[in-house]
Amino acid sequence: QVQLVQSGGGLVQAGGSLRVSCAASGLTSTYMGWFRQAPGKQREFVAAINWSDGYTDYADSVKGRFTISRDNAENTLYLQMNSLKPEDTAVYYCAATDRRFIVWANKEHYNQWGQGTQVTVSS
Repeated sequence: QVQLVQSGGGLVQAGGSLRVSCAASGLTSTYMGWFRQAPGKQREFVAAINWSDGYTDYADSVKGRFTISRDNAENTLYLQMNSLKPEDTAVYYCAATDRRFIVWANKEHYNQWGQGTQVTVSS
């Protein structure tokens, strides 16, 4: 059974940091990523990583502030979020796929999702 179990997140003041984690089981992933969804908005791409070689990509809105990483041995994905802004407030979802060729920012190309974690940044 495939499972993506998220942890972390919470409430932080603007300028602060948070980390969210995603423990994966039952899936051999080729790519994993983070998306977020704010109230009334569509789910948007945040970052993604090639599980084998560690190559990463980021949305322009988070470049230089967020870092995606993985622990292959623990099969865990992380998103370290620094210099947080109120506009980063959203539910954050991890996603995984076993497809070989994807468009990283296309949520339709991921076939497994975590349960979501709330991140709230106060001004």
